[in-house]
Amino acid sequence: MTLMSDTADSAPAVPDEYVVKVLLVDDQAMIGEAVRRALAGQPNMEFRYCCNSAEAISTAETTKPTVILQDLVMPGVDGLALVRSYRANPLTKDIPIIVLSTKENPAIKSEAFALGANDYLIKLPDAIELIARIRHHSKAYLNQLQRDAAYLALHDSQRKLMEINIELQRLTNVDGLTALSNRRYFNEYIGVQWKLAIREQSPLAILMIDVDNFKLYNDTYGHLAGDEVLKRVATAMQTCFARPTDLAARFGGEEFVVILPATPPEKLQSLGERLVHKVESLRIPHSASTVGGYVTVSVGAAATIPQKEGSFLQLIEIADAALYAAKESGKNRVVTAAPAPAGA
Repeated sequence: MTLMSDTADSAPAVPDEYVVKVLLVDDQAMIGEAVRRALAGQPNMEFRYCCNSAEAISTAETTKPTVILQDLVMPGVDGLALVRSYRANPLTKDIPIIVLSTKENPAIKSEAFALGANDYLIKLPDAIELIARIRHHSKAYLNQLQRDAAYLALHDSQRKLMEINIELQRLTNVDGLTALSNRRYFNEYIGVQWKLAIREQSPLAILMIDVDNFKLYNDTYGHLAGDEVLKRVATAMQTCFARPTDLAARFGGEEFVVILPATPPEKLQSLGERLVHKVESLRIPHSASTVGGYVTVSVGAAATIPQKEGSFLQLIEIADAALYAAKESGKNRVVTAAPAPAGA
């Protein structure tokens, strides 16, 4: 049996979170009526009565009270067992519980508090005291709910803001067409790797890559087709250079660059040739090519062991000169510069 008083109908309309909702669980109907009368006329207060202990938990779950008045002795179940059940239920574990007892028993009172009760009253308490305690516990509970909601909202906002910032950071570092790193991030990354190589005295290598006869390709097939070529070359680069420390970037136009930390000069030729063969195997038609009937790339490679007095700009210049040599010597090939002097 569930009884709702008419106090809610006469109370001013306010948001649900400010309404005190009282659930009395007691098998004696006269107690239910006495509590209802005590609370009648209280503003912003709803009253519900449950006389069946078997329905207490489900009633609390559905009515979402801000305080539970729990009789200590009920047929079929110990009131303290219900207190334990409220606290074990995720939907009721934080709702304040005021235990109602017919007598003052320190041992039982101690056990009630140990099980999670918030208060202990001898029934029937004075109406003024009962209302004061109900409002006190309800206010504390509602404040807790508001704090929890505010924390969750703040946490969610922070998470979304972090996701946005990460995405913005990614976008500032990525070339919009090819999804490779852009020139800006390339400059940052090679600066970091240069300093690391100085500290560890390990070789740092780069590959400068250019799509052969790309202007002729655009003139023949159009710029949209040219964009697709750049995307497919970029994908080939990502396939060929997949170590966590490798960085493939668009250097500008149809020119690309790959940073290869901890890569000795003797490996550059084979690494560059792997990319050359990969692009050629794509079999992208290029009828205007001076090399053959398909899109190809030329590669210039260089490596050095950086020193404090040097600059990575010198290494880029050496690799760029090697790229120029590859283009001049027939394209669709790799030219590896002699190991750059330490500090280059």
